[in-house]
Amino acid sequence: MPSTIDLRRRIRSIKSTQQLTKAMKMVAAAKLRRAQERMFAARPYAAGLREMLTSISTRVNVKKHPLLAEREREDKVLLIIVTADRGLCGAFNTNVIRGAMNTIAEKKWPEVQLLPIGNKSNAFFRRRSLPLRRQGLQLMQALGHDTVREIATMITEDFINGDLDAVYVIYNEFKSIIAQKVTLERLLPLQRDWAEGQEPEIEYLYEPGPEQILGELLPRHIEFQLYRILLESAAAEQGARMTAMEAATKNAGELVDSLTLNYNRIRQAQITKEIIEIVSGAAAAGK
Repeated sequence: MPSTIDLRRRIRSIKSTQQLTKAMKMVAAAKLRRAQERMFAARPYAAGLREMLTSISTRVNVKKHPLLAEREREDKVLLIIVTADRGLCGAFNTNVIRGAMNTIAEKKWPEVQLLPIGNKSNAFFRRRSLPLRRQGLQLMQALGHDTVREIATMITEDFINGDLDAVYVIYNEFKSIIAQKVTLERLLPLQRDWAEGQEPEIEYLYEPGPEQILGELLPRHIEFQLYRILLESAAAEQGARMTAMEAATKNAGELVDSLTLNYNRIRQAQITKEIIEIVSGAAAAGK
């Protein structure tokens, strides 16, 4: 049975941990609001860009553009894995890494390269035999457009040159503060939202021609879709951390209550024992 000193030490330690988890929850809530604002601002632009691409693509021969070329087989694949740079966010990182491993096992690509984004995925896959395209990528701490543009340009050039047959990305999609969904999306070749030979509803005059506009929009579309995915993952990370810290704070409170109850029982037993000893000694002295 632990002594009262040990119990007091444990209670103080757990209360200190509870203060930390409560503070981390408040910080995650503040970061979540900013991440949500950026994510919600990016969604309409991404939807509008895709709608414009669909409209222009019905007016040109899309088979001539290399970013829309479907490969007969996906032999050389790049899988982008988006995790967080830090932990303490529940199963956020574990779910993405497990989803990536399951995807590799199910797809059975002949040749697959990994591009981990985030320290957690870097640390995990660096110890595995799978080839890494790039290591130490820390985008999530200071998420900016320049580095995203660099990655998008790299994968686009490799796809056009034939070094890659497809590019996939797996990440946590933000659904709500308490819900994140592991999602697998194909970045390249671009997934078409229009039917072959679809006639445009309205005829427009383009300057320059639709082929030139499509050539400018497609790389920008890939770049912004990757940027939107990283924003989704950043918001989902803060939501997962906020939920995890709230649960940790609640569990710490329950553990403190349990230890306090145990401490009071032990202390009460000691007091009762001392009273019995005093009464027994007084009775023996009276005889």
